[in-house]
Amino acid sequence: MIRLHWGVENGLRWTLDVTFSEDACSVRTGHAPQNLALLRRIALNALNLEQSLKRSNRQKSNRAAMDNNYMLTVLTACLSQQDDTSQPACE
Repeated sequence: MIRLHWGVENGLRWTLDVTFSEDACSVRTGHAPQNLALLRRIALNALNLEQSLKRSNRQKSNRAAMDNNYMLTVLTACLSQQDDTSQPACE
């Protein structure tokens, strides 16, 4: 159980670091680190839900930053995954 937990935890940390260079972030004071970590996880979930472009999450993130239409595609994929409780899947 412990190895499974750390495997999932390390996989998430590695993905966040590769996609968003989380380890290079110099924000260290107040609530900013927790807020940025939450925003990164939401963005990672949104990128994972978007399936029209078969690229890495980092490439998808860069494309969404440069192309507003693709950013809307990512957000649409996130919003279209709502369940009966009407909470967005990207939370």
